[in-house]
Amino acid sequence: PVTSTTYVRQRPPARVLLADDHALVRQGLRHIIDATTDLKVVAEVGDGAAAVERVGHGDIDLVVMDISMPRMTGLQAARELQRRGGKTAVLMLSMHDNEQYFFEALKLGAVGYVHKSVADRDLITACRSALRGEPFLYPGAVATLIRDYLGRGREATADATLLTPREEEVLKLIAEGHSGKEIADLLVLSPKTVERHRANLLEKLGMKDRLELTRYAIRTGLIEP
Repeated sequence: PVTSTTYVRQRPPARVLLADDHALVRQGLRHIIDATTDLKVVAEVGDGAAAVERVGHGDIDLVVMDISMPRMTGLQAARELQRRGGKTAVLMLSMHDNEQYFFEALKLGAVGYVHKSVADRDLITACRSALRGEPFLYPGAVATLIRDYLGRGREATADATLLTPREEEVLKLIAEGHSGKEIADLLVLSPKTVERHRANLLEKLGMKDRLELTRYAIRTGLIEP
């Protein structure tokens, strides 16, 4: 009898570039990454400029990059890679539990941020997430995001409590594009009263024009974008 064997072609491992100015750190990271079957370190560099140059060769899927490096920092390198518009995923690695670094890294296109102290635990999960285009944040970073979100929520609530119900009505109509005369007719007010409410809104909210008032109204849910 003739038997057939089905062969499943395995995907080649994702090609990883390590960028860190400490050889011992790179050695430790390589040991963690190369222990997997789906990831492989194919190159190492010691600064951000060298990382940008190496990615330019076009055969890197993921850069695991330290933030603090000589010649060009990890953040500067991430900015340059973003400017060039490549598709290489960037994962930032740092000893800094610093909100500014964290938010800046995300703004510059990094898809993850791993704290070096837990790299042995989180690095592989973070690499795989980055390659899927999914964000990875270490637990401390998640706590930072939550604090930031809640802080902005409290700020918006505090702003809202400054406004009287009538001012909210005027703000909503301004944001919907009504003229001062139309608002006066709709609310049965004099145009001067409407103008006074508008001036009060700008002063209370620290804004300078209709556009800023409209953005505020969308942000606080008074109108839909």
